[in-house]
Amino acid sequence: MSGQRRAGTAEALMRSRFTAFALGDRDHLLASWHPRTRPESLDLDDGLQWYRLDVEEISGGSPFDTTGEVTFTAYYRTGAARGTLHECSRFERYDGRWVYVDGVVS
Repeated sequence: MSGQRRAGTAEALMRSRFTAFALGDRDHLLASWHPRTRPESLDLDDGLQWYRLDVEEISGGSPFDTTGEVTFTAYYRTGAARGTLHECSRFERYDGRWVYVDGVVS
């Protein structure tokens, strides 16, 4: 996440973004977002604790692809409540590196 090493696959970028959400690293989240879809700022809920990630499906996103999709479930807790987020995230190569484009939450 320090920006020293680029993610080699869409899955690796998605995992680093999950870690960034867990740590509240807005800089990494914004830097790894495609400029076409990136918000100007990002407001994270400090009350959410992200604690588990299950990758369920990967399509494309290899070092030789230009696009990829990663479907996952992320687990969080807030106070005594627990919940999940299920998303299919889309990634593209942009300027030689993987970036997050958008996702469909279900």
